[in-house]
Amino acid sequence: MRPDSNAPPGSPRPSHAPATVPHPHPITFEPVLLQKVWGGRSLERIGKHLPTTDGSFGESWELADMDSTSASGAGGGAIRSVIASGPLHGRSIRDALSIWGEAMLPKPLRTPAGGFPLLIKFLDARENLSVQVHPSPEFARAHPDAHLKTECWCILHAEPDASIYVGVRPDVSPERFRSAARAGDPAIVDMLRKVPAVAGECHNLPSGTVHALGAGVLVAEVQTPSDTTFRLYDWGRSGRELHVEPALASADFLPPPAPVQLLGSDNRVHTRYFELSSRTITAAHAIDSMHGQVLMILRGSGSFCRGHERVPLPLGQSAFIPHACEPGWTIEPAPASPLTALLARPIAPR
Repeated sequence: MRPDSNAPPGSPRPSHAPATVPHPHPITFEPVLLQKVWGGRSLERIGKHLPTTDGSFGESWELADMDSTSASGAGGGAIRSVIASGPLHGRSIRDALSIWGEAMLPKPLRTPAGGFPLLIKFLDARENLSVQVHPSPEFARAHPDAHLKTECWCILHAEPDASIYVGVRPDVSPERFRSAARAGDPAIVDMLRKVPAVAGECHNLPSGTVHALGAGVLVAEVQTPSDTTFRLYDWGRSGRELHVEPALASADFLPPPAPVQLLGSDNRVHTRYFELSSRTITAAHAIDSMHGQVLMILRGSGSFCRGHERVPLPLGQSAFIPHACEPGWTIEPAPASPLTALLARPIAPR
């Protein structure tokens, strides 16, 4: 049964509570696909079934628990991921938090409203994204409707010579940058740190970092649950709102963190809100060390397995393993197909 066609993206299916409460088990989610002016068709590279044969799809929201979104981003409504299989099939991520409570995710890790603390996406930039900023902590404290958005980009694929823009160049003064932004000067792009897009690298973008995803790049994105984006420059596109003054009020001119080679390594990326790592699995592997983490399947495919129970993990699937998951579950890669997953672990706010 598909969701009501009149319901907004991410709306759970109408469903009654399970007759008996199932033990916490790994859960997968149905993606919410969003068309974007800068998007393309490369989400198909990671197994996404785009609903039309044309159209520019820029985002696949993999795990979301948003009470509201930005009108200029995801349309302003709530988006909550729908569970794709198992006893809670058709229920929302917020339902799972309610049903399993602390066994799903301890309260100190949740948002102030009791929601899931991460927003997980895939992004396909066929064209350059806007030069943008997310609210700084100071701006967010003064504007309750603006929400912090620290994010990490893990680069999955990059066309030859593709680049990303991360931070303002150290030789550019804040005054010069602000003047160019207020004038709508395309030279603002040359004032940014342009770095090659390298598959496997992860870029940490703390809230307040001026940035832009360049054309020809496909990324997995892990971020705090916010859809607040302030556009500074939009490459000459018309019809999209800019937010120059809020962006400049939020902009941080400090050097951004250095990129980290994440995929295929033992490296980790730490932010104030989450930790990222990757794991390649070549044989059946117990999931005990992955409890309380999100998995994004970036290469290969497989399944969660427990006895006769199986939860498919195709390429591009995202899943969550509850904090107190019932014992006995393993991940098994498909035959002769090692499975590589990006893991995201929420961190309690300090």
